[in-house]
Amino acid sequence: MRKVLKIAWMLLLTGITALMVLPLIYMAMMSMTSNFTTTVSWDFSEYSFTNYERIFVSLDFVRYFLNSAAVVAGAILINVILGAMAGYGFAKKKFPGRNALYYGIILTMMIPGQVTLIPMYIIVSAMGLNNTHFILMLPVVNAFTVFLMTQSMMSIPDDLLEAARIDGANERITFINVVLPVARSAIVSLTIFTFITVWNDFLWPLVMVSDNHMRTMTLAVAMLRTNYGTNYGLMMAGATLVFVPPFIGYVLLQKRFVESIAMSGIKA
Repeated sequence: MRKVLKIAWMLLLTGITALMVLPLIYMAMMSMTSNFTTTVSWDFSEYSFTNYERIFVSLDFVRYFLNSAAVVAGAILINVILGAMAGYGFAKKKFPGRNALYYGIILTMMIPGQVTLIPMYIIVSAMGLNNTHFILMLPVVNAFTVFLMTQSMMSIPDDLLEAARIDGANERITFINVVLPVARSAIVSLTIFTFITVWNDFLWPLVMVSDNHMRTMTLAVAMLRTNYGTNYGLMMAGATLVFVPPFIGYVLLQKRFVESIAMSGIKA
């Protein structure tokens, strides 16, 4: 009976895996055909990398890729630094109004991003920050970052921090040499979340960017669809290029990501 259940469970997992992988296979196959329909060709002689060549040579996707890479790198740096500092402050420092401020920040997670889009656009426009990489990095610094890092910092023993202070370490050295290494799993997890969020973001860049040279990869893929027709093969090639970087990053950092989920108690 156990053997039958085990086989049934493996078949179920195989089926679920197939449902998750098949769309990716379909996307990859479509990306290598010049097709204005959504039908996949089974004649493999028609497959080529023409769409990828066109994307990089004719459509200047290299610039869009560099724009996305610059925005993602800056967002990760800002989010990790500010998130770690905020988490350390809320978890290990006592100051008046700490709990009220923390829960006030957490409550902002209940506000849909679309509600604040127009006010943020007005403020950004007044500051003259439209069409800049910097403004595309900022929305990722949010309540989730503070929550994730605070929960991670709470697991750091107070005795460890006290021992560092007894050895003569000031707050800066304690934070850099003791706190950050202990919280590295949460930092890796935050890095993955930030990478995926910023890389795949579409609405915020769409609103804040009007200069074609400042567009990100997601906007560039959307530009491949015109009013006169859609080359689905070309769009799938662009979608594949958008998918690959975060997938590789997650695979490489998966172990640390799982460790962070287990340590922080967050249910994914």
